[in-house]
Parts: sequence; structure tokens; C-alpha cells
Amino acid sequence: MAIFRAAIIALIGVVAATSTLAQDITLTSHDGKVEVVGTLLGYDGEFYRLETQFGELTIDGSGVTCDGPACPNLIDYVAEIRFSGSSVMAEALLPALLKDFAQRENLTVSRQEVDGRETIYGLLQSDRKAALAKFFIRSTDTGGGFEDLVNNKADVVLAQREVRQSEMDAAKAAGLGDLSHPVRSRVLALDAIVPMVSSDNPVQNISLSDLVRVFAGDIANWSELGGPDAPISLHLPPNGSGLAQAVDDQLLFPSKTTLSDDVIRHTQIRKLTQTVVNDPFSIAIGSLAEIGDARALALSGGCGHEITATRKSVKTEDYPLTAPMFLYLPQYRLPRITRQFLAYTQTPAAQVVIRKAGLVDQEPETIRIGLQGDRLANSIASGGAEVGLDELQRMIEVLRPMSRLTLSFRFETGSSRPDAQSRSNILQLAQALEGGVFDARKLTFVGFSDGEGPASSNAQIAKLRANTVRNAVLAAVETAIPDSTELTTVGFGEAMPMACDDTEWGKKINRRVEIWIQ
Repeated sequence: MAIFRAAIIALIGVVAATSTLAQDITLTSHDGKVEVVGTLLGYDGEFYRLETQFGELTIDGSGVTCDGPACPNLIDYVAEIRFSGSSVMAEALLPALLKDFAQRENLTVSRQEVDGRETIYGLLQSDRKAALAKFFIRSTDTGGGFEDLVNNKADVVLAQREVRQSEMDAAKAAGLGDLSHPVRSRVLALDAIVPMVSSDNPVQNISLSDLVRVFAGDIANWSELGGPDAPISLHLPPNGSGLAQAVDDQLLFPSKTTLSDDVIRHTQIRKLTQTVVNDPFSIAIGSLAEIGDARALALSGGCGHEITATRKSVKTEDYPLTAPMFLYLPQYRLPRITRQFLAYTQTPAAQVVIRKAGLVDQEPETIRIGLQGDRLANSIASGGAEVGLDELQRMIEVLRPMSRLTLSFRFETGSSRPDAQSRSNILQLAQALEGGVFDARKLTFVGFSDGEGPASSNAQIAKLRANTVRNAVLAAVETAIPDSTELTTVGFGEAMPMACDDTEWGKKINRRVEIWIQ
């Protein structure tokens, strides 16, 4: 009742003026003193959401009675939630997660295909004939998902890229809140953008700059990449797909490059992959999760570094072309069972389902220093000229007793703001600390930098980054962390490069904060 009164206090004395409007429902307080009329936008089993002449209101259903043709059935209420967006997420990942969630909640799942794009999953209790909830999952693409959200045809967007400014503006104008706010999005799973070829192709690696030149048409023959004297056939996902837009954002836009007219688009990722498998002279940019029998090329730099897309390199963002899969949520309240499902997607049980679906989960793993020989060799072979033996020995002395967590933090290009995957990692680490996962453990935030500038300044910058990330994690902690958990910071500057500093992506991957645990 208190929530109801707080929501409508401004309406007292003027509500009567709205009674002449053609509206769907009337909500009346139990004492009969206050009425609100409006168009029903949604009911989540607890709260009504109405559009009134005073704007959108959310009202606690326990304090009112509802009258009108659009009033929901409170006895046999069925929660409805609509997802729309990425076909990979809609057709494979989300159904698998729903089935596991239902099993853990002792519910059964029904499936009804509406058309070629939309499927309804009903969650049923054994003692009810009607569904407890219906999940409408529409398979389109990332851009289509944001359009559906703005047009009130979806409640949650399935996105294979971050929201764009035009989409954020449209969502704000529609009263859906700021989609760039941390609580409006979450990373569901991880994928990677990979250049892929046939197993019969002798080329083993490619630099990012050459990859861009290939798809721009500037490199048109495999002989220019150390392969056979044969023309290169180019293949990409369809326009509008989140994967294709991620290619634009991460490869083409930063290099100010346009695609060759000879690029062939494929409406289905599986057909794209199969084309590459069957043609030894083709190359595609696709998804690590759907690579099938094709072979991913390692990414190389001018100084000899090679990075391959693996589960751990994607988790740590050591592989530079990561592609997080997002859920974008509106500002309004979602039904309770939906909130329970969204909470489940962050659990260890859900991470198992994500792995089985062929995607990279977010469950933290540890990597012992003894398994990082390549990184240590690179630190010796490619470390800045100003990084002396004493600094390398200090780094090894500090890190030797520890193991590296796969939670890493990198930053947007030209910014101190953590990138999307890192922002998700901040929240994940904060929740783990609150839950006592690292009770009686020591976590060290280890900062690194690129090699531009004096080594002493880079070491200071790296330490500052480590402090910034630690503070961001602590700020995200909502309750408290155990006193026995120790959080420290250290900076090693340019002492352990992951890539060459001769490209922007190389510098970006070197500017990072890692978590080491003891």
C-alpha cells in the first residue's frame, strides 16, 4: 500500500480528469480513495505497469484492485517474457539454459514453434495444466533485437555485440532507461571472432593488419601470405548479424577500411563454415563456437608472437578478438520467474550448460606459472630495452608462488574505461568476494602496460591501473568481504608483453590488469 501511495501521490486531485479517457484498466486502492486509469503495459505477478497521461507508473498489485477488460487473471496468472536477437543465442544457448533451469526448479518444458523465427517455451508445474510461465524466443539478429525492444515486442535483447549509440538513444526515448548502465546488461557467455580456413590450406597464421587487408581486397593471392599461388575467396556472416557488426567494430572501423566488393555473405553460419571446409583457397571470419571442421588461423604480430583462440585465451582476453554475448534488459521490472532465470544464468551450473553448447563460459580458472612458458619467454625476448634483469627477477619472485585467474581486465581503446567483458568480470569478482569464494586467500591485482614511454613511467601507470580495477571491484561489492581475504596491487609495466607494440591492438592487449591468487 505504501508503494502504491508513493507512486500516485502526485495524482490526487487530478485523477478525475482522466476518467473520460479511453483507457484499458482502472486501479483502485483498497480504501477506495484513490484511482488510477491507464493502459496496461505489463503485469509481472506482483506489479502493474501502466501508461497514464502522467507518464509510466509501476504500482504494487497487493494494494489495489483492477477493473477493466485488460485486467490480468490473478488466479491463473502466466508470466510472459519475450527474448529477441542473435540467432546463435536464440536457437541453441537460451533453450539449453531454459531446460536446465526448469529441471532444477522441478518444472517441465513444453515447446511450440510459432513460425520459422519464434518459439514459445512453456514452464509447467506438475499440479497445473496451464503454464507457470511462457518464454517467447524470437530468432533474428542483434539489430533486430534492439528494434523489438524499442517497439515493445521484446523484454530482453540477445546481442552478440555492445549496444550502439543510436540504439541507446532510441531506448531512452522509449522510456527503457540507459542501456549503457551496468545493471542494464550482463554477459551471458563468451565467443571469439576467428579467421578460418580449410585444413588443406598450408597457411597457419595471419596478422590482424594482413587480415584487414585481405578483406579489403588489398591482398588477393595466398602467395602474399606464404601460401600457394591462388586467388583468395572471401566469406562473411550476413549483414545485420551481431557477428558481422562485431567484425565492423573490431576490425574495419579501427583501421578505417571498407570491405572488398568480392566478399560473399552467408545467411547461415554453418553454410559459411562448410564453404570454407570445402574450398582450400577460401577464408572466412566466423565464430569460434561454430568453427566445425574448419581450422582457425592463429593471430601473429610482427615480432613473432602468436595467439590462438582457446577457452582460456578468450576468458583472459589474451586473444584480442573476443565477442561477448550480452543480455540487455529494460528499466522496468521483469516477472519474478524471469529474474530467477537470469540469476541462474550466472551460476556454476549454467556455466556447464554454456560449455556444452560450444561457447566459452565465465567460470574462473587458474593457470599455474609453470604453464605460462610462452609468456615468460616473450617477456625475455620482447620486453622493453629498459626492462632489466632485476625487474624480470622481481616479477618472477612475486608471481612464482601464485596462480593466474582467468579473470583479466582490459580497457577500451584510448580510454581508462574497462571494456565490456572486463566490466562483467568486475561484477563477477565482486560477487565471488561477497560469497566467500576467496576466503583466506590473497588476491593480487597485477598491472601491465605497453612499451611506449620510459619503463619507470609505465610501471607507475600499470600500478595505477591495478589500483583502479581493485577499487572498482570493491565499489561493486554490495555487502562486505571476509576479513581474511587480502587484496593487494603491483605493477610491472612493460615487463611481460602479450603482443607487439607495432599495432594498436598489440598495445591494447598489453595494457591489462591480471588477477593472481595465492
